[in-house]
Amino acid sequence: MNRNLQVKIVLIFFIIGLLLIGGLGLGYLSILQELKAMEGMQIYADTLDIQINKVQIMLIISGVAYAVISVLVGLFVSKVLISPMKKLIKSAEKIASGENIEIAQTSKANSEVGDLENAFSIMTTELKQKFNEVDRQKKQIETILLHMTDGIIAFDINGDIIHINPAAKNLLGLNDKDNTFEKVFNKLNIDINMEKIIYLENWTSSEQRKNIGEKYINILFAPFQDEKDLPGGIVVVIQDITEHVKLDNMRKEFVADVSHELKTPITSIMGYADTLLEGEYDKETQSKFLNVIATEARRMAKLVTDLLTLSKYDSKKARTEETEFDLGELVKQCQEKLRFEIEKKEHQVECFVTASVPPVKADRYGIERVVLNILSNAIKYTPEKGTIKVYVGFVYNDAYIKVIDNGIGIPEEDLNRIFERFYRVDKARTREMGGTGLGLSIAKEILSQNRGSIDIKSEVGKGTEVVIRLPAVK
Repeated sequence: MNRNLQVKIVLIFFIIGLLLIGGLGLGYLSILQELKAMEGMQIYADTLDIQINKVQIMLIISGVAYAVISVLVGLFVSKVLISPMKKLIKSAEKIASGENIEIAQTSKANSEVGDLENAFSIMTTELKQKFNEVDRQKKQIETILLHMTDGIIAFDINGDIIHINPAAKNLLGLNDKDNTFEKVFNKLNIDINMEKIIYLENWTSSEQRKNIGEKYINILFAPFQDEKDLPGGIVVVIQDITEHVKLDNMRKEFVADVSHELKTPITSIMGYADTLLEGEYDKETQSKFLNVIATEARRMAKLVTDLLTLSKYDSKKARTEETEFDLGELVKQCQEKLRFEIEKKEHQVECFVTASVPPVKADRYGIERVVLNILSNAIKYTPEKGTIKVYVGFVYNDAYIKVIDNGIGIPEEDLNRIFERFYRVDKARTREMGGTGLGLSIAKEILSQNRGSIDIKSEVGKGTEVVIRLPAVK
């Protein structure tokens, strides 16, 4: 291939040179022939013949010399320009096919074809590295956008989507037909103007909150510029803030519930105290009023104590001391502490402990509080002469306590919320019985701190089953 190219170059130079030399020589010979044929020039015929012979000899010599020069020039051009160009083309083909160009090949090329080829080889190597770097960064960005929980949509200056990740489609419920700025936000019933965001960003709102079904999303609009610092389009970031909204609502409900729970006993205390101060009453009436004041004060104290307990567990400041203890023995002690309430309602309480239950290692005081809370709830919400059964056993690696009663039960729609703070199925009845609505919340926090769990199953009118699990000592 190289040899054919060299022959072509030599032939081109040779033919061009022959045409130039032959044209000039033949022109000069024709002039001499015309001079020789003119009248009065016969006396110079011999001289003209000599000149014509000389010109013919010079043409032959020039042709041969030019042929040699053409060959040398052709070889030089092929060596210096054509070969490096061919190697550059081969290198480009290797880049296109994904092959790597090694530095060793560059060094070899440098020794073979000179500085020009070396420059071309270095250039192709650098280009390959740049392409690889750009491709790597592109894949990294695509991977990040693909797995982001926040939605990302990029619109060009015309409002067409140039990129959208799966999170954005899921959060906004978009399909392939929703491919422009106008279609996307018209579908969401959001009144937003793209031109105002791009050109009047400082005078328009670039953030909006939207409720889509059961989800709350926050949409942030940010214009971007192209390489010439001109407006290039808009990037829209979609964040799912459903949990934040729920937590904020829970906080508001919590503050309202605490205020209400404190206001009720305070109102009672103030009312009865003012009544006693306004007039003289007999000892029986005074004793009755003072009992009400004391009851409401204890209720307030219990509420504040429970709130402080929850606060300590939330802030991880609750002091816990893990010890090994027998779960069956703890349950029997708790049952004994509640004997007065059990006998008052004439309940039949049975406790069954499996002999092979291993000890548990946890905060004994906290677990005792949980068991007392569960047992007292069973006693409160089980009618008189009801039955409560307590089982202590071991399954897999967990020791468990199962409390089953035949009380009033819990509606199915309330089961998912009974661990929320201040949530009560029957608020009036719970308040009447002295409950604060924080007992199960505290129980769950304590068990969570001790790597345990609590599950509740219930059916209205048939009773409730509560299962507490704790990891047993191996």
